[in-house]
Amino acid sequence: MSGTFIAANWKMYKNRAEAEAFFRAWRLLPAPRGREIAFFPPFTLLGVVKELLPSGQALGGQNLHEAAEGAFTGEVSAPMLSDAGCSYVLVGHSERRHVFGESDNRVAKKFSASMNGGLRPVLCVGEKLDEREAGRTLEVVLGQLASALGLLPPAQGFDVAYEPVWAIGTGKVAKASDASEVHLAIIEWLKKRGAGKEARVLYGGSVKPDNAAELLAADGVQGVLVGGASLEPTSFHKIATAGM
Repeated sequence: MSGTFIAANWKMYKNRAEAEAFFRAWRLLPAPRGREIAFFPPFTLLGVVKELLPSGQALGGQNLHEAAEGAFTGEVSAPMLSDAGCSYVLVGHSERRHVFGESDNRVAKKFSASMNGGLRPVLCVGEKLDEREAGRTLEVVLGQLASALGLLPPAQGFDVAYEPVWAIGTGKVAKASDASEVHLAIIEWLKKRGAGKEARVLYGGSVKPDNAAELLAADGVQGVLVGGASLEPTSFHKIATAGM
């Protein structure tokens, strides 16, 4: 894949009417040329958003189960997401890891399932505040990468999102230089292992219109994963066009 990747994670927000209002406004704004745009709405809105997406913009799921089917009440599989029109899926988002207790091993299974199910996963990795303060950022981040890719031969067809957990929903943002250090380490790690030749490394951690341009200009930052600031069309458009 090539080009800057701008991803909107709507988390557990919006109903049908709100999604429709978002895209009425979004469609009136100039398309961010040369950048790939993907929306990750709640499962209940996948069908709605699919019909509302402007041409060339993509749909993704926020999570998946590692099994293709089965007696797993409340879960959704890679084939189901693909059938709903998704081409992407988030795997190992910090909230899945730290709120819902997903282990590295569980994330690895989901990563493998998404690849085998024909989806392009966005593998989320990142350290907590205590790990950062202990100087373990790269140890944690590269360890999460190694765990996820360990079930596959040199994997291709995925992206990575670096999410410093301490900067999500806290208003804190990693400095561009901090993000760059981790992104370049991820790129080098993948290169040495012959994996992710087309992978883009996104930054996700309190991305806002006023810091997006600086982050996107940092070495190794090939896109952003946006949470709260993606819920309002003008705000998200400013991010999607930042630095252009």
